[in-house]
Formats: sequence, C-alpha cells, structure tokens
Amino acid sequence: MMRRCDLQGRTALVTGGNGGIGLGMARGLAEAGAAVVLAGRNADKGERACRELEAIGANATFVAGDVTDEGACRALVDKAAERLGRLDILVNNAGAANRKRPENYTLAEWNSLLQTNLTSAFVCSQAVYPHMVAAGGGKIINIGSMMSIFGAEFAAPYAATKGGIVQLTRALATAWARDNIQVNAVLPGWIDTDMTRTARRQIEGLYERVLARTPAGRWGEPDDFAGIAAFLATRASDFVTGTAIPVDGGYSVQA
Repeated sequence: MMRRCDLQGRTALVTGGNGGIGLGMARGLAEAGAAVVLAGRNADKGERACRELEAIGANATFVAGDVTDEGACRALVDKAAERLGRLDILVNNAGAANRKRPENYTLAEWNSLLQTNLTSAFVCSQAVYPHMVAAGGGKIINIGSMMSIFGAEFAAPYAATKGGIVQLTRALATAWARDNIQVNAVLPGWIDTDMTRTARRQIEGLYERVLARTPAGRWGEPDDFAGIAAFLATRASDFVTGTAIPVDGGYSVQA
C-alpha cells in the first residue's frame, strides 16, 4: 500500500526547476521518490541541477523550453509525459520580476510579466489536464508570492500576476476536483535567490527590513520549500485544494 507521504512511482514536471525555489521544490519531490523533469531556458544550469538531484539518488532529467511560448509550453508538458510515461505532478514555478514605479512600466513590460508569471501557468495546467485525467488524478502546485497579500510600489505588474495565480488556483481547484486533481498555491516570502539578490541591490535597506519583520529571524532558503512540495504532491494533501499557503517565516503575520 502506498504511504501517504510517498511519491514512489509518481512523476513531476517543475517549470523553472533549474534553480532557486523551483529546484528546492524538485528536491523535496525527488526525496519523496518522484521522478522529476526540470524545465527551463538555460540548459547548462538545468544539467547542473539534474546532477545535484542525481547525487541524492533522484531520477532527474532536464528539458529545455520557453513557457512564454504557447506551442513550446504545450510541447514541454507532452515531452515530459512521454519521457516519464505519465505525469502526476506539475509545479508552475517559472517566473520573472521587473521592479519600477507603476508609471514607468511600458505595456510591453506589463505583457511580458503577465505572459511569464500567469499565462504560462494556465497553459501548462491546461496542457497537463488530459495527462492527469488519464493517470486517475494529479497535483498542481502554483507558485504565487506574498505580493498577492501585500502591495509594493515597485511591483505593480508582478503583484497583479501573483494575485492572478491565487485566483487561477481557486478556479482550477473548483473545476477539476471531480477529476481527483488538487490545485494549490504556495506564497513564498523573502527567499535568498538570484531574483531577490537583485532586489537587495536595487532597494536600499531591504535585507535589514526583512530580517526585522520576519519572526524566524532569517531570510528563507530554496530548501525551505522541499517539505511543502512533498506535502502538496502526495496523498497526505488529498483533501486540500484551492489553498494559498504562505512560506515566509511568519513575515505575513507579523504586525
């Protein structure tokens, strides 16, 4: 009998899985026994990430693809399913940020963030749906942000896309529950990644302000997402759907 927190025999696709939070989540899935396909645009980075997972005994492969292109996005999902024989888990993690005051964004910049952060998650979810139905169910984990809870003067389009991720998660969870597909969102706080290191260079005093507000007393690490990924991908979360779970060291509950 399959244990509730066991992913042996299950397969996963993680977009943007070649670094940062995506790789942290992929590690959690692999440690629970899942075979993992990492997707991204940087092949060298992807191969290094696969070697990291293989070092812990994981079955990991990399597939290059650009989730901002609809055809490439759908082909990526189909290729992952073909390579693994089935597809049980999708982590929509690919994302980007561009920090400016709202009056300074061009429409092209707005559309680029919308396509990368929100539309790609919808297209990948739509593409994976028939594979999950064929497998008898599945798990979709969407990566939102605490910017779906808070406002920030430098993140208008980013915040809009991440708020959209939360509402997309709820809609998909409602639509696909009858197909035994659970859809949940994870809302990262301030995590030490390449993206936030750029933010620290751009926003004076950010590092110190985050430390002062976070009850855990530190910035998060990508590996802090291994556990939530495993939980939301296994039978342990079969009655959990449509949620948006902060992983932020208590940042969002601190007054």
